This record gives sequence, C-alpha cells and structure tokens, in this order.
Amino acid sequence: MSNMKFNKEEYKKYVDEISPKPSYVKNYIMAFVVGGIICCIGQGINDFYMKIIDLDKLAAASATSITLIFIGAFLTGLGVYDLIGKRAGAGSIIPITGFANSIVSPAMEFKKEGYIMGVGSNLFKIAGPVLVYGISSSITCGLIYYAIKLFF
Repeated sequence: MSNMKFNKEEYKKYVDEISPKPSYVKNYIMAFVVGGIICCIGQGINDFYMKIIDLDKLAAASATSITLIFIGAFLTGLGVYDLIGKRAGAGSIIPITGFANSIVSPAMEFKKEGYIMGVGSNLFKIAGPVLVYGISSSITCGLIYYAIKLFF
C-alpha cells in the first residue's frame, strides 16, 4: 500500500471504495424518532407546567424552553447528549436542546483550563455569533418599528 502511486481520479475512486456507505433511510428514521421524542418530552413538560403548576400558556412555554435548555446543557455536560447526537443526527440538533448542546460543547473542551479562562471564555464560541446577530437584528427592527410608529 505504501508503494502505490495514485493520481487524483484513482485516489478518489479508492477512497469511495473503502469509505463506509451511510444508511440514509436509517438516519432519516432515527432523526425523526429522536426529534419526535424530544418534542414529546417538551410537550409533556409544557403540560406539566400548565396543568400541575397552573401556569398560563405563555409562562408555561417560557418555562418549558428554559427546562429543555437546562436538560440539553446538563446532558451535554455529562457526555450523554453527544451519544444521542451520534445516533440521531439532525433529530438531536434541531430542537432547542441542540442549541444548548452547541453552547456547552465548546466550553466543555476547555474545562481543564478552569471555569473562568476555560469554560467561561469558550462558552459562546459557536452560538455567540448567532446570539449577537439575533439580538442586534431584533434591536434594529425594534428601532425601525418605533420610528415608523412615531412619525406615521
């Protein structure tokens, strides 16, 4: 193998031959099932807040989002969410728990450097730009809306 010489086309063909082929149907089904389970858990938490804790619809929705973010971050910290993500793919990334995972994962890589310089400084490495863009655009839209209401 070490004495073999490949041109680009031969190398591409060789890589295609030895690369494992993904099972697309299985991946689609797993993403659908796991994403559905996460959403069902979220609905159960929402129903708990509305029926047992007796919160109104808006407060229950906010509490549900906070709870799901906490669960996603906690499971990421324990290393469980990464195992779920390996099996579920997009089914674990798209729900709000995937957002929590995207915030906590980079920070966990630097925990050996300490909580301030490691975890704290790397907490928003991936999700930070998304949050900054979202907050900035919402402020801009709010100012435009306010200016329109003020002058018209």
